[in-house]
Amino acid sequence: MTTVEQLHRDWVFGWERAPHDPPFDFAAAQGRHYAEGEVLLYDDFDPEQRTARTAREYGAIWEPAFRDLRLARHTVVSGPHVLESGDLASSTLVFEVDLEQADGTRSRLRTTTSLVWRRGADGWRIVREHNSSARI
Repeated sequence: MTTVEQLHRDWVFGWERAPHDPPFDFAAAQGRHYAEGEVLLYDDFDPEQRTARTAREYGAIWEPAFRDLRLARHTVVSGPHVLESGDLASSTLVFEVDLEQADGTRSRLRTTTSLVWRRGADGWRIVREHNSSARI
């Protein structure tokens, strides 16, 4: 069985982009990580500061932004640190990411991500997400 620690690592590297990748498809890249139905998902890197209540809403926030990326390379700095109790778990991971837009503009971020996972018949799925980023 896949551990929450493994899943959180898979999740962060699921956001990777390389030149000539096909257009980013949230459902294909990340859909398996999120619970069906109501969730609460937030990332302060979203310029509109929206909170998504379904994985589909979350994908609609990130697909346009990731389609415009030429490159996204992640490095785990710390974690994942996991607390598990019964069918709930939380994990925290700090990563740095190098981003390059299609026009060549580059930026670097450090992000702390906290995920809450619920175990169901199909394994662990994200039900809560909070990401806080700072430019470095």
